[in-house]
Amino acid sequence: MDRCVKLAGELDRREVPLSLLVAPRLCASGPVVDWVDKRRQAGDALVLHGFDHCAEPRMRTVALGRRAEFAALPAHEAGLRLTAALRALEHIGWHTACFAPPRWLASRGTLTALRRKGFALCADITGVRELSTGTAHRGRVHGFGDGVRSEPWWCYAMVLGAGRAARRGGLVRIAADASDLTREGPRQALLDAIDLALHHGARPATYPDLLSGTRAAAA
Repeated sequence: MDRCVKLAGELDRREVPLSLLVAPRLCASGPVVDWVDKRRQAGDALVLHGFDHCAEPRMRTVALGRRAEFAALPAHEAGLRLTAALRALEHIGWHTACFAPPRWLASRGTLTALRRKGFALCADITGVRELSTGTAHRGRVHGFGDGVRSEPWWCYAMVLGAGRAARRGGLVRIAADASDLTREGPRQALLDAIDLALHHGARPATYPDLLSGTRAAAA
C-alpha cells in the first residue's frame, strides 16, 4: 500500500489519473477499499480485474501461456464469475462498467458475457474494445515480464515502447502490478515511460475516457 500511495502521489504531480484494476476477491480489505475510494474521489477510474485470478476455474488442463482466469472460458462460465465479481463489488459499494481480464487475456465467451452483463469496455492485451459499438482502440500494454534476471530488459522495453507509441500519436497503455513497485528499477521505469509519453504530447486519460460519448481522449 505504501508503494501504491507513493506512486499515486507522483502521478498527481504530473496530473496523470490512474485506472485502478481491482479483483474484489483479492483486495477487499479495509485499507485497500478506503484508499481506492479516496482515489476515485480524486478522479481515478475503477476497472474490474477478474474475480480471484484462479488460473483455470474449471480445473482443466490448458495450454501454456493461457493460464489466466478469463482466457479460455465459454460465455456461461464467464458469466457466472462476472456475476460473483459484481456482487462482491456491490457489497463494497463500488460499480464499474469497465473490465480488464487477468493477464489481459479474454476469450470470445468472456466478451459475450461482458455484453450480457452490461459492461461497456474491455481492455485486453492488444487494445481497448467498446462492447456496445464494436469500436476498437488499438494499443498494446507496456508492462513488466516475470523474472528478476530479465528485469532490466523489460524496463528498457517499457520506456522505449511507450515513447514510440506516443511519438506516433497512438494509444499508450502503461501497466504495473503493485508488487512491481517494491523494486526500484521497475518503479523508476514506470515513471520514465510516463514522462516520455507526456514529452511526446500524450494526453492523460483513464479507460472510461476512451468510451464514445465521453470527453475526447488521445494517447
